[in-house]
Amino acid sequence: MSADPTAAPPYRWRWLILVVMLVAEIMDLLDASIVNVAGPALEESLGAGPVGLQWVIGGYALTLGAGLILGGRLGDRYGRRRMFLTGLAAFTAASLLCAAAPDIEALIVFRLLQGTAGAMLLPQGLGLLRENFSGPELTKVFGIFGPVLGLGGIIGPVLGGGLIQGDFFGLGWRLVFLVNLPIGIAALIVAAVFVPRKPGDATVRIDGVGAALVAAACALLVLPLNQGQESGWPLWTWLCMAASVVAFAAFAVRQRRTAAAGRAPLVTPALLRKPAFTVGLGGIALFFGGLVGSQLVLTLYLQIGQHFTAGQAGLGNLPLAVGTAIGGAVSGAVLADRIGRAVLQVGPLVQLGGAALLWYELDGTGGPASFSIWDVAPGIAVCGIGAGLVIAALFSFILAAVDDHEIGSASGVLSAVQSVGGSLGVAVFGSVFFGRAETGDFTGGFRQALIVQSCLLVAFLALTFLLPKKARPEGEQHTAPATGTGPAADDPRETAAV
Repeated sequence: MSADPTAAPPYRWRWLILVVMLVAEIMDLLDASIVNVAGPALEESLGAGPVGLQWVIGGYALTLGAGLILGGRLGDRYGRRRMFLTGLAAFTAASLLCAAAPDIEALIVFRLLQGTAGAMLLPQGLGLLRENFSGPELTKVFGIFGPVLGLGGIIGPVLGGGLIQGDFFGLGWRLVFLVNLPIGIAALIVAAVFVPRKPGDATVRIDGVGAALVAAACALLVLPLNQGQESGWPLWTWLCMAASVVAFAAFAVRQRRTAAAGRAPLVTPALLRKPAFTVGLGGIALFFGGLVGSQLVLTLYLQIGQHFTAGQAGLGNLPLAVGTAIGGAVSGAVLADRIGRAVLQVGPLVQLGGAALLWYELDGTGGPASFSIWDVAPGIAVCGIGAGLVIAALFSFILAAVDDHEIGSASGVLSAVQSVGGSLGVAVFGSVFFGRAETGDFTGGFRQALIVQSCLLVAFLALTFLLPKKARPEGEQHTAPATGTGPAADDPRETAAV
């Protein structure tokens, strides 16, 4: 069939838009993991304690996840180009503020602002790509995203460790934030010149009350988990967690009432009535909470327990990253299609085997003088392979439980829960590790974290039996209309190695 002669020619500079979107996504991935190796440097420079470090790392993921859905709606109303430029400028400015932070309290506040800016920035990228690419080109674009973003996740701790250890210009840990400035400014200039102007839809209404409820619910949950260990778990911590449940329930009620009134909710209410989807939300929170938390504990163990430098600790994350890439490639290319949902059960079983191997390897490790990353690399790599098997397929199986017109809203919610789950993982695993590390028992802290991760994996494994047996075909995920939360939803990070 010949092409439609009346169709508008593709936008001339569309591939530059792809480059800008990739840069923005990689900046997000870098900032989610690059700070993991900065703990000792922050302690020495700003006097950061365990709780402060948990807030610096997890606070970014918290505000990012809590604001992602709202960010998509803002793009619908005010235009994706406008919100992308605003979010990118705010993210770059927040990075500068983080680098200039005079104390740990200021750094935490600036990290929360940086996550909020990321929530306004990230949902626009995929929508802009879908506006400027179509057909086979759009499929090719999504094919490029996965490997590139996977690389971003791998190099985060390595780049962060190298920058801190290099101590260029005497800036130390501040370089992990300053690296965003030239990248962000260049991306901002290119986007301002080449991303075409398209107006938003002024009829789209923003559910500010719903956005406030979900943000409050997330904060009420993460706050006591971060502070509880140091404070001795006073009554207010338990009251906060109970209040978070009430706030999440109020958010669900708000969404139903908003939809019943004929207005656009932040989340399509029908999603929350689908058992497989709600089970999937719990599975994502468990899985990514365990994955992000255990990676943080690995880095803390290497730096604090075994006195690795920041650069060495960054390289110490490579077995996990390489294992994750291998597992993801095997899952995506072979296992997910051949064995269906069973790949989500094989993955956690492999991770549990890796945790058991790592437990055994810790028996043979000596003090810092004799310890080498090779002592624990096999167990770490096996854990990574198991994680990769799940990461490459998890979103596809959960999305198989939703209708085509709900794909946009569903994907946005899954991405938000993934980010908030990571923040919860930082809080829980950080508290577990530091609870033992305060007595000098770093190996014991690592083992406690392995126990917690194993419990989360067993719970996740049980939930996988309630998910659909077949994944949603890849093409359907990318071409289904994005509704409910705008174009933010079809996020290819779901298949990237984290």
